[in-house]
Amino acid sequence: MGVPTFAMGAVAVPIFGLGFLDAALVIVLANLLGVLPVCFFATFGPKFGLRQIVLSRFFFGYYAVKILAICQILTCLGWASVNAIVGAQLFHAVNPDVPGWAGIIVVATTTLIVSMFGYKAVHFYERYSWIPCFVIFLIIMGAFIKSGNFNSLLPLATGPTERGAVLSYIGAVFGFACGWSAYSADYSVYQPSSRSTKSVFWWVFGGLMFPLLFVELLGAAVATALVKNADYATAYDNAGVGGLMAAVLEPNVEPGFDKACLVLVALSIIANNCPNIYSVSFSLQALAKQTRQVPRFVWTIFGTGVYVGISIPGYDRFETWLETFVLSTGYWLAIYVAISLVEHFVFRGGFHGYSGYDVEDITSPQRLPPGFAAIVAFLVGVIGVALGMSQEWYTGVIAKLCGGEENGGDVGVWLGFTFSFLTYIGLRALERSCFGR
Repeated sequence: MGVPTFAMGAVAVPIFGLGFLDAALVIVLANLLGVLPVCFFATFGPKFGLRQIVLSRFFFGYYAVKILAICQILTCLGWASVNAIVGAQLFHAVNPDVPGWAGIIVVATTTLIVSMFGYKAVHFYERYSWIPCFVIFLIIMGAFIKSGNFNSLLPLATGPTERGAVLSYIGAVFGFACGWSAYSADYSVYQPSSRSTKSVFWWVFGGLMFPLLFVELLGAAVATALVKNADYATAYDNAGVGGLMAAVLEPNVEPGFDKACLVLVALSIIANNCPNIYSVSFSLQALAKQTRQVPRFVWTIFGTGVYVGISIPGYDRFETWLETFVLSTGYWLAIYVAISLVEHFVFRGGFHGYSGYDVEDITSPQRLPPGFAAIVAFLVGVIGVALGMSQEWYTGVIAKLCGGEENGGDVGVWLGFTFSFLTYIGLRALERSCFGR
């Protein structure tokens, strides 16, 4: 429940060129697919009491999991950067004299303070911080309805151009929703081991689907006004998503109340950012014995410095940065999910529970998968991604066939999943027959 989610819905119109109907259908379908892996991994937390990156040794082995740790570090820092930029846009919308870099530093500093106090502080903050944010989104919805600027009949693209845009937006929304898969178990690890697996799964499902659908649909609806309303378009050009929200509130609520709402929403971004900075320390510690000896708070400070350095130059190109990042996140997570699902359901009897796991194996490389099958399947998945990706700087061969000549349609997520899924089934069976584990 935050502004980055609103931004994910809003970019459907100016970046992907979709109408509200197209965007709404994509938002529902892609989020449904994206949250399922998050719910799946969340069920492991209470069972084993392991953090996500350590848990992944069951799927990738003791050494190959370091590849995932690097990917997870980049994901955490990337999401933190996206959130910081959105917060800075809101501060700039409230006061145009506040430069982007200053807003980024405010968001980063407050996030760091909360994250330094550990899991309990993060959990306590997350428990309540969504409430004022939800209220403000309701106010924005009411103000937008009052404005009469909703363009439900926004002309839709047709043919290959529309197909390519829809496919790319599906990949982006999926990557946004699936992003929590990288550290899902980190936040269910303190649940009682007796907690029902179904209970964990469905609570996580509901807790993700409601805010994702509500806020993204609201963002897509508000963005339809950009096409015909010059005030909205100017505000968006000047301050991004923050400007768009300000354009909705300013003429439709009491003077001063609009700025108060924007400041509260900007501060709520801390809730989005805390998990990223809290979890990045676990991945950094998982890289090597030497990094494990560094206290987590040091890695938290280090991570904050890195994402601030990324955010400041990315502030002026936020839409492109958001599209590129969420698609890239979806690429590697699709491969990760594919390999994990095969290992769990095919080779560890996951259809019958968790009896195929022994938590004592987690510290012994000799009792975990060797990791060769996972590495090769991961690399083959990357080939699938390369064939199907459609980015500003590169369009794959298959992507060109799925959309218009210029941009194509991004199917990298689905090709990456399929290639790695099929490869891992065969190679893992061979690996088990050779190594017995």
